[in-house]
Amino acid sequence: MPYLLQVDFDMDGPFGDAMVQAFSGLAHSINQEPGMLWKIWTEAAAQGQAGGVYLFDTHANAERYLQMHSARLLQAGVRNLRSRIFEVNEALSAINHGPVKAG
Repeated sequence: MPYLLQVDFDMDGPFGDAMVQAFSGLAHSINQEPGMLWKIWTEAAAQGQAGGVYLFDTHANAERYLQMHSARLLQAGVRNLRSRIFEVNEALSAINHGPVKAG
């Protein structure tokens, strides 16, 4: 069963193309994290928020990444970090074309 990790936080920027330039290296490194299947980057510049939605193959891998990523974000000065891990209902998600196959 795959697990969805949702993370968001307050951030002053960068956003848009500047965010791509600033975080491309990080984006590539995230692909090397154990069990990470995909990530969707999120941003709401008008509200000063950013984050991501990740899919992991196991709860343990999602939790391990969350602990490491939370520490990294807090060390970088991120404020109001929010996170949750959800089990994914693959059968219902498949009906709505969700890319959630873990294996």
